[in-house]
Parts: sequence; C-alpha cells; structure tokens
Amino acid sequence: MKATGIVRRIDDLGRVVIPKEIRRTQCIRVGDPLEIFVTAKGEVVFKKYSAMGESSENARLMCEVLYKALGRAVAVTDCDRVIAQCGAKELAEQRISPAFERICTSRRLYTAQGSGTPLDEQNSTTVSAAMPILSGGDLIGGIALLGREACSERDTLLLRVGASFLGRQLEQ
Repeated sequence: MKATGIVRRIDDLGRVVIPKEIRRTQCIRVGDPLEIFVTAKGEVVFKKYSAMGESSENARLMCEVLYKALGRAVAVTDCDRVIAQCGAKELAEQRISPAFERICTSRRLYTAQGSGTPLDEQNSTTVSAAMPILSGGDLIGGIALLGREACSERDTLLLRVGASFLGRQLEQ
C-alpha cells in the first residue's frame, strides 16, 4: 500500500471497498456516514462526515453559556474528537478516549463515581458528568462537564438541556 493511497476497482453496483487498515486508522466504523465529492482535477474524495462538525458554532456557544452558568469547564464532542470547549483550551481537536466513547454509546446520562472517566486519549482531562447528543435517534456526539468535583442535580439538568438543544438544532 502506497503512502498516498491505494488503487481499487468499482464493482457492478458502484461499490468501493475501503481496506480495514484505513478504516481502523481513520476511525471509520460500520454505518458511519461518508461525504463524497469531486474536485476540479477529477479526483473523487471520501471524507468522514460529522453532523456536529457542521454545527460547531452552536456547540461553541453552548459551551460558553454552560461555562458561565456552572463555572466549570465544558466540552462538546462528535463521535471522534472534541469540537468545542470552554475552560479547557488544551482539549481543542483532541481525540476522545474509548471510555468516553462508551459513555456516549450508552445513550444515557453519566455521572462519575470516584475518580471519573478520561475525556481525551491523553487522559489529561476527567469527565464528572456527560450526556450523549442524539439527533433523530442517531448518536452524533456528547456534551461533558469536566473536572473532579461532584455534580449537582442542576448541573446534570443543564447538561441534559444542552444535549437536547444541540440534537434538535441538527434535526432542523
């Protein structure tokens, strides 16, 4: 396999097989949406599609509002990486940890018991509460309250509201 790409044939139904190694290194899972576009040079490009990435400005504003209301760092992620944060600049564009990915796929509110769960792969930031973001029944990301402090009912309620709002924004 060349460093710049591979050659694949298209079958009778127009399908192209993406090798496992590329899917693994690019975190492309079965069922993930891919954006296909053509460049002026005639290149066909596959790009992993992130619905939350399309709404990163709304995610950034939600982080700011929650940060001001709660006085704690907040991050919004898509299914692969942090797309917006407030109060934790080191998280910008960081990949999420497998543990946080499991929290999101559980599709329910998470509150930390004990030391918490790492948000990023470097384990530099801990999640004290998180809520998956669902749009049209599909998991599109998560919103997390960061730090080691325990969360109150008000904190988790605001996380639920933030996740619901961002999910509804993407349904429109």
